[in-house]
Amino acid sequence: MFGLEPHVLLLLAICLLAACAFEFVNGFHDTANAVATVIYTNTLRPWVAVVWSAFWNFIGVFSGGIAVAMGIVYLLPVESLVDQNVYHGIAMVGALLVAAIIWNIGTWYYGIPSSSSHALIGSILGVGIAFSLLPGGRGAAINWSKASESGLALLLGPLLGFTFTIGMMFLLKRFFPSKALFKEPHKRKPPPLFIRLTLIATCTLVSFFHGSNDGQKGVGLIMLILIGIVPAHFALDNSKNPLDLRDSLARVEYVINRVNAAELGTTDQQLLTEVRAQTAELDRVFTGKNAVSDLPKQARFEIRRAILLLSNRGKKLLASKSISLSTADRDTYKAAIGQMSSFTDYAPWQVLLMVSLSLACGTMIGWQRIVKTIGERIGKEHLTYAQGASSELVAAMMIGASTQLGLPSSTTHVLTSSIAGSMVASRGVKNINPDMVRSIALAWVLTLPVTMVLSGGLFLLFRSFTG
Repeated sequence: MFGLEPHVLLLLAICLLAACAFEFVNGFHDTANAVATVIYTNTLRPWVAVVWSAFWNFIGVFSGGIAVAMGIVYLLPVESLVDQNVYHGIAMVGALLVAAIIWNIGTWYYGIPSSSSHALIGSILGVGIAFSLLPGGRGAAINWSKASESGLALLLGPLLGFTFTIGMMFLLKRFFPSKALFKEPHKRKPPPLFIRLTLIATCTLVSFFHGSNDGQKGVGLIMLILIGIVPAHFALDNSKNPLDLRDSLARVEYVINRVNAAELGTTDQQLLTEVRAQTAELDRVFTGKNAVSDLPKQARFEIRRAILLLSNRGKKLLASKSISLSTADRDTYKAAIGQMSSFTDYAPWQVLLMVSLSLACGTMIGWQRIVKTIGERIGKEHLTYAQGASSELVAAMMIGASTQLGLPSSTTHVLTSSIAGSMVASRGVKNINPDMVRSIALAWVLTLPVTMVLSGGLFLLFRSFTG
């Protein structure tokens, strides 16, 4: 299959299973947050809640696009993404997957709502930093601008969730003074109908947006695996004709040729040279080709490599203050690069299906530990209907906004901080359980450094075997 040797095909299967395992663990680790309120309040029976949540996670993955997925992929240095050595690709994805899964399972075992997003991003950062320590990788490190965007999104999400939920609770008390809304759930009886419908709606929204955001991280992982191990088949979107890139390439060359090298400093001149080298590489690949069948399989990876390097170097070049291009030229360049990137930034429907099924199956297993934490251990009082509904509504809005912006979001941290906000809104800061909040905060603080060290160490270990 794919022209791979048997042992490489086996490694490919193992890596794909590991990626599915990550999403499976993500399902029972993170999605428990979505079903916590409906189960705890007796709105839905547990098996109905988890199946319902699994279904909407499944739908969410197919509806979320791939912006978050590509954002995760491009945290890694471009140099690591254009390395055609199969074993180097296996070392990279293997290290970050193993590190993230170990952390997720450990925190789940102790019932601590920890973030799969943080675990994955920490693992990717660890691999990126470790890559820079290798011979030839110096200076590559990671995409710090993309890492800053992701880090800011993950930091602001819980803070905004906490704040907005306090405001939501205030509005509920002001405009819905029904005492039933603020009562502790009965141990056996379901809530009144309107409360029940509200909680089902918020559970549905959190599940859907969780799939649309967290599911994309699994999509990004699997694409890393496929591109790294089977580049000839997955380097470019097979549904598109690579020869159509020539029009976009011509527009890029037009703009680049308008750059006056005499105006540039040494660093910018080097970038300009590299950009022109990549456009020349693409011209070489396309010369004399009149049909897709004229392109050798190897050329697909060469095209991908040239596009990624061209996009990376060109972005740095045009950000220079020495460049005196018009707004029209810059817009032309940006549009052309965007069209070229559409050939590299994609995911086949089979990948979406793998992630959707893994996430959905994981949702239906292992939810009990996290549900108890959400319902009883974050605050000193049991979760009320109003607290559950307001927390999940705010969490759904936050996650949905992050997906639209192409940024990762932590369902766990947004929802747990929203629950904490609802507790504060009820009876003040003293209503928060300090021990549990301390445990969650500790997991939050430790996730990035622990997964970075673990994945970085594993990556260097695996690379030592692959050369």
